[in-house]
Amino acid sequence: MTLREILKQYKEKTQVTNDYIAAQVGVNKSTVSRWLKEDMKVMKPEVIERLSFLLGMDVEALLKDTDLYRKPILGVAKAGYGLFAQENLEGYEDVSKQDFYRGDYFLRVSGDSMTGAHIHDQDLIYVKQTNIVPSGTIAVILIGNEEVTIKRLIKKEDLWILEAANPEVGNRYFSAKEVENLPVRVIGKVLYSRSDFE
Repeated sequence: MTLREILKQYKEKTQVTNDYIAAQVGVNKSTVSRWLKEDMKVMKPEVIERLSFLLGMDVEALLKDTDLYRKPILGVAKAGYGLFAQENLEGYEDVSKQDFYRGDYFLRVSGDSMTGAHIHDQDLIYVKQTNIVPSGTIAVILIGNEEVTIKRLIKKEDLWILEAANPEVGNRYFSAKEVENLPVRVIGKVLYSRSDFE
């Protein structure tokens, strides 16, 4: 359980207010509100100690546990064309507990063909590993087992369109035969993009 969930349960069980919790722990009411929104700041050791006493549990261990939700950054994917696939572990990125179970890995974006979809050069995209996505999904696509690109995939009866989200970059078209023989394969669904500058 998260600190937010435990605080909510404590409030429901004891019928106390944020003011009461703040007074007991030695913080202001807005700090308690932030805890309930999971907008965590660094907690002083004495605050952790008083909160642990109030809740009857080890808050420090709980806060450490939330740091364990991390996913690997597996190199670079092209938001454009012509970059070969690379799987170099660049590091790890923190995610929420919910996102930890939704997706599998991050890729670093190279190129600007998806800027209209708020995916920019050097952003990190969070990817769910899958080989099936519905038409219209922004996906990570492997072309010819060596080139990785990020595009909106439009599926027609005998055609796959890899659609850019930048008017200066052209779309790419693959016949059903090319999809089969090259091959052109979906390897992931893009869940969201994250900028280092946010």
